[in-house]
Amino acid sequence: MGAGTDEERSDLLRLLLNPRRLAVLGLVATRPRSADELAGDLGVRRQQVLRAVAPLVTAGLVRRRGDRYELVEDAVVAAARELPGPEPADPYLFRGMLPEEHEVIARFFEGRRLVEWPMTLSKRLVVLERLALEFEPGRRYAEAEVNDVLRVFSDDYTTLRRALIDEGLLDRAGGEYWRSGGRIAG
Repeated sequence: MGAGTDEERSDLLRLLLNPRRLAVLGLVATRPRSADELAGDLGVRRQQVLRAVAPLVTAGLVRRRGDRYELVEDAVVAAARELPGPEPADPYLFRGMLPEEHEVIARFFEGRRLVEWPMTLSKRLVVLERLALEFEPGRRYAEAEVNDVLRVFSDDYTTLRRALIDEGLLDRAGGEYWRSGGRIAG
């Protein structure tokens, strides 16, 4: 089964969304097994295993050798290679960033979404510096406005807001927030 077209990817996903099929695929990935062994491992009847394994065989992900089923690794690898990769970082995010920071932005963002929180401080500061650019210097923001700006990048906007404050990029008092550090985009 190829996974090149949207329809083929949808077919593969539908095939694997069945919990029993996914369990069979996982078990035969570790070692070839007979239908009886699979039934015992899964705690189901042999007939249920046969119904689950048949579409995997038809799709070319599993093959039968003698009385055992085994994973067709090349087919699984080929299908995985054809799946779309992550969305690249939105070029908008590079605005105001130094060329050497582009790699960090590209690593931690998909589209405009922050998909992973950097573990190292230096990379975390690059991400926070980029987020700080969303706030106009000299303007006061209500907490809800800050949350709305940061929600574009992550559902965990409270962590982002707290980190911006902790790193001196935003400040707050009297229910208002403002830019207190970071560069100005030119």
